[in-house]
Amino acid sequence: MALLTLQGVDKIYRQGELEVRALQEIDLTVQEGEFAALVGPSGSGKTTLLNIIGGLDAPSHGSIQLNGTSITTLKEAELSDFRLFQLGFVFQAYNLVPVLSALENVELVMVLQGRDVRERRERAEHYLELVGLEKVMQRRPAALSGGQQQRVAVARALAAGPRLVLADEPTANLDSENATALLDIMHRLSHEEKTTFIFSTHDRRVMERAERIITLRDGKIVSDKHIGQESHEQMA
Repeated sequence: MALLTLQGVDKIYRQGELEVRALQEIDLTVQEGEFAALVGPSGSGKTTLLNIIGGLDAPSHGSIQLNGTSITTLKEAELSDFRLFQLGFVFQAYNLVPVLSALENVELVMVLQGRDVRERRERAEHYLELVGLEKVMQRRPAALSGGQQQRVAVARALAAGPRLVLADEPTANLDSENATALLDIMHRLSHEEKTTFIFSTHDRRVMERAERIITLRDGKIVSDKHIGQESHEQMA
């Protein structure tokens, strides 16, 4: 089942009289439960595409359908609500609230969703346990390592029950052990809970686990490959 469809998506930035085409005629379909990576050199359009899929930026032209909704036609308030219930975000910078504990950070999106106290506490504890943080739930971000903070961010994204998780360079600040553990957790959840993941990455560790690699160059998709187990073994 197609969860996400982009048709003819362009993104043009104007700097004075200069016109920069960050994305050009992007056509893309992503199925439910896919574990996909957007790859390419810096400036190829990966982060721009991720932001447009997530409704954080608007395309200059084209249409985007996500879970049956045309997000390009939504008003700002409608788009904000749509993101709240349909999308999870994991950023390189973590974006945790410093005065809240790990548990409270994970609960925060569910508070905005209007879930009751018991449900959001149970879900927050469940996902923090899934990412191996059951012993540090009450610590604030400053008392956590970078790897632990990133795992809190992943738990926060997943606990809200999104259909699609967008992750922009989520392993960039992690050592190999933490990156591998985090990727294994997300990969397992993509299969067990049919959560769809799209990564923007330069990290070979992400590429080695991705089941689909979409390569961008100069704002265009130049390659789109589904990766089988045999191909992964060759990459490794």
